[in-house]
Order: sequence, then C-alpha cells, then structure tokens
Amino acid sequence: MVDLPRVGTAGWSYPHWNGVVYPTPLPRGFQPLDFLARHFNVVEINSSFYQALKPEVVKLWMRKTEVNPQFQFTAKLHQRFTHARALEESEVAAFKEGLWPLLRGRKLGAVLMQFPWAFRFTGENREFLIKLRRAFHEFPLVAEMRHSSWLAEDAIGTFLDYRIGFCNIDQPDYTRAMPPTAYLTSGIGYVRLHGRNPKNSLGGYDRGFSGQTLARLRQHDYLYSEAQLEEWTKRIERIHRYAESTFVIFNNDAAGKSVVNALQLQSMLGAPGVAAPPDLRRGYPVELERFRPHRFEQELLFPAA
Repeated sequence: MVDLPRVGTAGWSYPHWNGVVYPTPLPRGFQPLDFLARHFNVVEINSSFYQALKPEVVKLWMRKTEVNPQFQFTAKLHQRFTHARALEESEVAAFKEGLWPLLRGRKLGAVLMQFPWAFRFTGENREFLIKLRRAFHEFPLVAEMRHSSWLAEDAIGTFLDYRIGFCNIDQPDYTRAMPPTAYLTSGIGYVRLHGRNPKNSLGGYDRGFSGQTLARLRQHDYLYSEAQLEEWTKRIERIHRYAESTFVIFNNDAAGKSVVNALQLQSMLGAPGVAAPPDLRRGYPVELERFRPHRFEQELLFPAA
C-alpha cells in the first residue's frame, strides 16, 4: 500500500497542454503518459465517460507508465450508465472489457460513477445506484454526487451498506451544490477538485449543453491558492488515515493549472519533491518556485537539520 495519497490529473490528452505542460515541439517518441507518470502516481481516464475503452489501448497505456511502479489509473464510468441510465447487459459487458486489463494488472484504483446535479437523493435514484453497483460489482466503485441531498443520513448509509466510495468534491457554489466534505464510505478515499470558477456550471455541462473546447476551458479555468489547498490537505489526511488507498484528482485543466495544483498538493502531503516541467515553471514562476531542478539538488546535498 502506498503510504501517501496518490495525486494526479483528470485526463492527459489535451492539445492546449502543448507548450504549457508538454514541451513544444514534442521530441521524437514523446509519450504524455510516461511524462506524467514521472511526476504523479495516478491519472483519471476521462475518455471512458464518452466511449468504451479498448483493451489493446489500455494495455498500451499500462506499458507507457511502467516507469513508475506505484502508478495507477482511475476511470470514469460511461455516461450511458450514469446519465441515460442504460443497463443493458451487452453494454455493461462491453464496457467491462476495457477495464479488465487494469483490474487484473492491479493498475485500477477506482471506477468513478459521475452523476449530474439533477440526480438527487430519492428512493428511485437510490435503487438505481444499487442496481448500477451490482452491475459492476467486480470493480472498486466510487460515486460523485453533485447535489447536496446526498448528504442525508440514509444516503450516506447506502454508500456504507453497498461499499460505494464517496467522492469528496470541490466545486463552484450554486443551488444545492455538494459542499466540501471528508467522507470515507469504503476502502477507497476519493477527492476531485473542479475549481471554483463561477462560470463552471457542472450541472449544466452534464445535462448535454455544448461541450466545445472554449466553453470547457472557461469552466475549468481556475487556480487554487495555497491556502485553499491547505484546507483540502487537512481533509485528505483525515480520509487517508483510515483508507486503504486515496486518490486526489484535479479537473482544472485549463492552461495546465491542474498540473500546477497537483504538484503543490502532492508536496504538501509529504511526497518527495519532483521538478516541474520547464514550460510550466515559466508560466507559473511564483507557484512553482520551489519545484526547480536545482532546488531539489540543493536539498539532497544540504538536508535540513
């Protein structure tokens, strides 16, 4: 078991990261996953929300992260299951095919069921959550609820009874939005930080509004301050104290801000320092001042007394 929480980003295949997170021009043979695995211990697969994963592609991803033996993936469940509520056996079986290599290779940390804000705690929705949990019973499941009604005692009881991990989230404040929490309802601790941009209407985005690149970038354009990260550090440490494993995912990918904040939080949680990508350091000289290569060389040569 990893002693510290795994911290990483939601996704990695972003053209707007070229020249910001990734070098430009890209060197011959450059692999984004290999690059991120040298900085973090987890990445969340977000493409699985839109299409089933292909087993051969998943196996390739696993090989690209072999540089870091501690590295794991988490994956979002397809929106067909969480939003359209489709539970056809053939669709469930087809989606599982892309998860089996990760599970069998011990590289799957969790499968995230991301529900829309409109999915409130009702008897009908509770029963559907249980059905979905049973449909994917072989996998470690975590549910992200964006409506605060899921804080009800009976709702939390459902998470506990059916061993569903509770996804603690940070999101903009809006009507009945799920507030920051530090819940652990299974062996998996899970945190997702979406940013607090008031233009980031998570509920609206999930209900099928246009997901054009510029709109997404506006929604995910937020940089957490160190004070805000400190607040989450305390929550994450409480969760991880009792969890078998803990995952912290930053979803504020605009301008590489998720990588900046992931590096900062990872360090706050006590992980060994890693140098930030050069292009990212140039874009965020203040936030990443302590993530310069020679800073870590100095700490190795002259450790604190």
